[in-house]
Amino acid sequence: MARLRFAFGTMGSGKSTLALQIHHNLSSRGLQGLLCSQLDRSGGKVSSALGVSADAVEVGPRLDLYELALAMAARHGRLDYVVCDEAQFYTPEQAEQLARIVDEMGADVFAFGLLTTFQGRLFEGTRRLLELADENVEVQVEARCWCGGRATHNARLVDGVQVYDGELFVVDDPDDHRVTYGLRCRLHWLAGDPGPTQVTDVGSTTAPSV
Repeated sequence: MARLRFAFGTMGSGKSTLALQIHHNLSSRGLQGLLCSQLDRSGGKVSSALGVSADAVEVGPRLDLYELALAMAARHGRLDYVVCDEAQFYTPEQAEQLARIVDEMGADVFAFGLLTTFQGRLFEGTRRLLELADENVEVQVEARCWCGGRATHNARLVDGVQVYDGELFVVDDPDDHRVTYGLRCRLHWLAGDPGPTQVTDVGSTTAPSV
């Protein structure tokens, strides 16, 4: 029986790596699949921080994933699975379309994404996936805060200072400030504490992804 599975974790927890592994394992068995991403660092790909990547369908906010799945099934004769990376960026309607792919087409869906924004609030796509998924699983690779504790939050830093307000997606900072993201335990995320050496900087990016 087909299922909708949602795997979530912080930056650095290996979500994209796991998405690529599942896609590789299933496709190598001769199954027909669809690999999707959104706002990936490489554009039009699912890419892992380990340097592994694969071509993927870029999902924009207006793309109907159910219609895409129907088109793929018509083209190839069937569709066995869909793997979706960066699913936190999906609209609630797109999350519902993934559920339709499972229920009406009998294809397994594996969705991967962050739980919360840098503001500590659930992404809209994440919220709907948590509500709809047959299975919600936290990725088992634990990322770490600068203090060594388990990282539970993604922090946005502007010129090294943690911020809690601002646009959800930052492509180019008009004030030319350096925007980076880091990992924090709850204690240090709430305190806005960057640590003694600010080793949590994970790079300038439009949206945190791993």
